[in-house]
Amino acid sequence: MSTPERLIESTRELLWERGYVGTSPKAVLERAGAGQGSMYHHFKGKPDLALAAIRRTAEEMRTTAEGVLGGPGTPYERIEAYLLRERDVLRGCPVGRLTMDPEVVADDALRAPVDETLGWLRARLAGIVEEGKERGEFAPSVNGEEIAAAVVATVQGGYVLARASGSPAAFDAGVRGLLALLAPRDR
Repeated sequence: MSTPERLIESTRELLWERGYVGTSPKAVLERAGAGQGSMYHHFKGKPDLALAAIRRTAEEMRTTAEGVLGGPGTPYERIEAYLLRERDVLRGCPVGRLTMDPEVVADDALRAPVDETLGWLRARLAGIVEEGKERGEFAPSVNGEEIAAAVVATVQGGYVLARASGSPAAFDAGVRGLLALLAPRDR
């Protein structure tokens, strides 16, 4: 792995673990096994490196979600697969974690990939719900955008509840509850 790649990957991990403030250039260099000047040789500074790391994390989240949401099955089955996919629940969501970081939220450039990714996810889920309505799988009165927001809120809130309790059980209960509410009547 090249030095810039090691720096980006190390920053991604540290942002997830410690947040923006806790991700010092020294910690990045140590984790990446890179020399003292290498960060500034490849990036303008910490904000530039953090932006590259956040973009990579956002891209990875979109790719992972699309792998499930774009897979086979009915709209309900694809949403179910997204909700039930394997996650490190107690570690939380690397993108959702960034929304709780005041430094990231205060910086338009750092916040943009986070907002775009969550917006993409809501739009993708809303489209699947609309597809389900067209197929008669979901009631015509269901609002795709509202259901999509509920799915994202359940996942992100589930991470928070699981981390607070130290157990994935709260995440799992939230997912099961949402799936029960979304289940087509013939299930």
